[in-house]
Amino acid sequence: MGIVIHSQEKENSDPDYIPINSRFKCVQEAEETLLIDIAANSWADSGSVFEAGCKVRIQGDETPERLFEIPDEERCLGFLSEVQSIQEGALGFEDDFNTLSLEEKRNMQNHQAGSRREPPPPPVSQNRQFPREREGTSRDQPKVTNTMRKMFLPSTQSGQREGLIKHVLAKREKAYINWHNFRFFVGTWNVNGQSPDSFLEPWLVCDTEPPDFYCVGFQELDLSTEAFFYFDSTKEQEWLAAVERALHPQAKYKKVQMVRLVGMMLLVFAKKDHLSNIREVVTESVGTGVMGKMVSHRGQLVASLYPCKKRHSLVLFTCAIPVPPRASPESCSNPTGTCGPQGNKGGVAVRFVFHNTTFCVVNSHLAAHVEDFERRNQDYKDICARMSFETPNDSLPQINIMKHDVVIWLGDLNYRLCLLDASEVKNLISKNELQKLLTYDQLNIQRTQKKAFADFMEGEIKFIPTYKYDSKTDRWDSSGKCRVPAWCDRILWRGGNINQLRYCSHMDLKTSDHKPVSALFRIGVKVVDEQKYRKLFEDIVRIMDRMENDFLPSLELSRREFEFENVKFRQLQKQKFKITNNGQVPCHFSFIPKLNDIHYCKPWLRAEPCEGYLEPDESTEISLDVYVSKDSVTLLNSGEDKIEDILVLHLDRGKDYFLTISGTYLPSCFGTSLEALCRMKRPIREVPVTKLIDLVSRGVLEDLL
Repeated sequence: MGIVIHSQEKENSDPDYIPINSRFKCVQEAEETLLIDIAANSWADSGSVFEAGCKVRIQGDETPERLFEIPDEERCLGFLSEVQSIQEGALGFEDDFNTLSLEEKRNMQNHQAGSRREPPPPPVSQNRQFPREREGTSRDQPKVTNTMRKMFLPSTQSGQREGLIKHVLAKREKAYINWHNFRFFVGTWNVNGQSPDSFLEPWLVCDTEPPDFYCVGFQELDLSTEAFFYFDSTKEQEWLAAVERALHPQAKYKKVQMVRLVGMMLLVFAKKDHLSNIREVVTESVGTGVMGKMVSHRGQLVASLYPCKKRHSLVLFTCAIPVPPRASPESCSNPTGTCGPQGNKGGVAVRFVFHNTTFCVVNSHLAAHVEDFERRNQDYKDICARMSFETPNDSLPQINIMKHDVVIWLGDLNYRLCLLDASEVKNLISKNELQKLLTYDQLNIQRTQKKAFADFMEGEIKFIPTYKYDSKTDRWDSSGKCRVPAWCDRILWRGGNINQLRYCSHMDLKTSDHKPVSALFRIGVKVVDEQKYRKLFEDIVRIMDRMENDFLPSLELSRREFEFENVKFRQLQKQKFKITNNGQVPCHFSFIPKLNDIHYCKPWLRAEPCEGYLEPDESTEISLDVYVSKDSVTLLNSGEDKIEDILVLHLDRGKDYFLTISGTYLPSCFGTSLEALCRMKRPIREVPVTKLIDLVSRGVLEDLL
């Protein structure tokens, strides 16, 4: 059994056959698409870009990995289901396919993580072994035990009780934890597509005492065109080997995790002694940029699916997509960021729990050019908004970057100096007037204005700019562009009990047009005292047993009606209200779906937090966020949906509270088909709702005919 691939470009060539066996891999990817609704069959004639369907990566035994694009999502899901059934029947195991329906994807935003932090699990046994890495993957997850599942899953009455106990334990964390300090080395380097040509010890071993952790990030690791379409990269292996050889010789290290998105790679190493206390290791990546979405089909394949019963195979007929006008292949392989979602710009991250402290390390490469500081700000916001991590149990809300105790953000942030005269900048550098230069630094200005990295801290910069040099030298850029020197490569942090011991550049390394940067941190980590934890746990259980028998929960809401005026596409509106536990027992509240509904609210609405726990007399603030995305804009534009909803706030073992949501939406061209826009004789906001519905319906009918 296998997959037969026919190429329409090579009619006389023999088809490729990929057997479905134990080494067969098939993974569906998710990627953002354009908001404009353009018919797929009109793309070839007009030269415009059509909206993508599903992307599927296929790799067989001793065959190269291939990326296919299937415009019809239903056909894609059917293909994945067929492959899955073949594997289950022939091989006896089940792959993890992403088979979410379109409706489920549109409503995933209803399950974002609330502001309530998950309390710690019981202390991990010291003899627990760190899970081994499987060959050929960088996204392996530690094994989740049944005990952990029970502690994190309050889906039954027993589970809710455990959730309440964990909530109280988290609030009284100081009673059973001790602070221990650990040393973290953090390094970043834009290597400009070069291979390592020197030893990395001057960068990675610049302290006599070995660090407990290494967090090393690279940008522009691989600038080749192939890097955009294949997981494997020779540069990845070259730099990984170079880093492993250069780790501190006075300690033994083990790779905790590695994640790469084309040119961005992040490596996390830890001393072997610490591995048993590391858990919940998860990686994530986000591509940014607008032009990348417009040329995201370049060089990829569109696939048509046909079952082949004779060989128990699935046949894919493929053809290369031509490059759309004004999007040459060269524009996608240069390092200026035109292919953002494909990986040239964006961020990669690794999150993990060490003892009882949560860590998130982000490596990013933001938009280039002096004048594009606002694009860099937007890249930062996009990464924060779109990057979320799976929890140990899939049924729990995902965790975003800011929901961690310690966040370390490193990379080529590309913020420049607001001085256009390179000679003036070089003159100030030669006079060592760095502090004067730093007043013109865009990152410092944007942080002060709270437009980006507002909650982050950065150590004092005492080293000269790390960009831009002639490769293999210490000379400033002597090319025709004569780039103005700048501190593009930065390391920032967020969280408590963090002390930066060192922050410097490393001028001895001349491989790239950037110089590497490193920082050394002493970070306080919460370590659980098992005896204190157990004693507090037992005390809480006894108190809760007594309270559950005597009282019922109750809430007081500050308001129940909310009106959102003049809602616009992709412009967030928030309104807040306060709930107070006016009962005598801890309570669990959550927003629940109405009768015959699947989700608790419409796709354009979200409650943050959507569930949580309150102790007696405790209050919390809930934010109702209205945000019209590409998934909901079409129905609102056409008038088929309105800014109207009713939320049901449910109290376990108590009553339900009803919140009324109303408002007005201002239609726009985004999310409206080109056919409907062409028929409009006046601005869309002046077109009556009934006329909008008629225009949209007529366009759909013509497509069907």
